[in-house]
Amino acid sequence: MTDTPTTALPPWPAAYPTSGASATLKRFNEDFVVTEQPLQLPGGVGEHVWLDVEKNGANTGFVAQQLAAAAGVPERDVGYAGLKDRHALTRQWFSLYLPHGQGSGETPDLTQLQHPEFRVLSQSRHVKKLRPGDLLGNRFRILLRDLRGEREAVEANLKAVAGQGVPNYFGAQRFGHGGGNVEQGRAMLAREIRVCHPKKKGLYLSALRSFVFNELLALRIQQGLWGQTLPGDVLDEAGRPTGPLWGRGRVASCDAAQALEMQVAERHALLCDGLEHAGLAQERRALVCAPADFTWEWPQADQLMLSFTLPAGQYATAVLGEILCVTEPERQLEAEGEDKDLPA
Repeated sequence: MTDTPTTALPPWPAAYPTSGASATLKRFNEDFVVTEQPLQLPGGVGEHVWLDVEKNGANTGFVAQQLAAAAGVPERDVGYAGLKDRHALTRQWFSLYLPHGQGSGETPDLTQLQHPEFRVLSQSRHVKKLRPGDLLGNRFRILLRDLRGEREAVEANLKAVAGQGVPNYFGAQRFGHGGGNVEQGRAMLAREIRVCHPKKKGLYLSALRSFVFNELLALRIQQGLWGQTLPGDVLDEAGRPTGPLWGRGRVASCDAAQALEMQVAERHALLCDGLEHAGLAQERRALVCAPADFTWEWPQADQLMLSFTLPAGQYATAVLGEILCVTEPERQLEAEGEDKDLPA
């Protein structure tokens, strides 16, 4: 069976009835505040210097370049756990490999670094480099402006999100402009194009896995199975059903759950077969995103403030999309890999 066209992302269904409301997201950087929650804090000794950085209007890659230059180290010696949006006020950790100068007098004091788009709040040594994914999650504080629509409908969806969570979709930024990373990945697997750069190849494979996962999640919602556990489902530690991140190995589900997963795999046979042959191992991802400490308030009649925490790899856009429709001020959009935002 041939794959369905993937250049334009399909309108994956929501779990809850639309509120009909709309609002502006990120009119100002300060409207979108993200604080990274690290797996651990630096211990004070080691060959790496960890930096607690607040940035405003800069993407993660740019900050990494500036820190490397200031410390006199190659950019490859800079580590960070995840990407954070440029158009936001964010706080995250970076690490620098500085094995020499263990004494405080020889270690550059990067808290004195002056830059209009970021500042180093503190620094301390640690025994390891920060790697992608080395974080518990992210805390969000989001101010939505120019809200239009019925407040009661918005409140109903807010309560549904707080009580039941939202579909754990990968955000649109995962797939590039208009789903371009998915189409490029499909062309790569079909050998219509040749991709030599490892980072770009990995970006395309990641987009394909995410696309197949979203397709399964959408199918369950379309069939009225949102919030339900099916016979044969593989559950996560919280007891919630999971879906496959496609790759090599046996599908862990069985019965009705496996039947749905294989239906999606057959629909996207080229993608799934290519992911297997690319050497990726079969993994699982929760189908439900359950924001922790989810609260909201109305600073003004046309403003809504949301606060919540998400585990690493989950998207704030998935939460917002179940509440109302948001639009951003016109600016050059960025794909994931260029620091679009949100999951880190």
